[in-house]
Amino acid sequence: MKSAQYYPVLMTDRVAETARFYEQHFRFQRQFDSDWYVHLQSTEDANVNLAILDGSHATIPAPARGGKVSGVLLNFEVEDAGAEYQRVVAQGLTVLLALRDEPFGQRHFIVQDPIGVLIDVIQPIPPSEEFLRQYATGAAAT
Repeated sequence: MKSAQYYPVLMTDRVAETARFYEQHFRFQRQFDSDWYVHLQSTEDANVNLAILDGSHATIPAPARGGKVSGVLLNFEVEDAGAEYQRVVAQGLTVLLALRDEPFGQRHFIVQDPIGVLIDVIQPIPPSEEFLRQYATGAAAT
């Protein structure tokens, strides 16, 4: 299968509130807007997209209808996790994991959106020697 695009779709009963959260705090803008579906695109990179869908909409197969997001972690890779951390703290977001460096090659922090989705904001950093051996050649930050 050759995909033309890939993006997550978050099911919720709070479509408008969730879309506003990503617009206000993560620089997304609406490309399609209805009461049951909002398609968002990053204002900084047109290849970064996210959709919010009413989980009770008729387009959802009946056995899954009414479903809500569960067990999802969105990763946003950025150039400067420290600057993003300061920005979200200044905006009053609740930080679930404070900014820290990980030996596997990430500087990151985690916040949560209004429907419980975890958002991991990541800056690749050089991994420790132990973890460097686990990366494919050329895949680790240097």
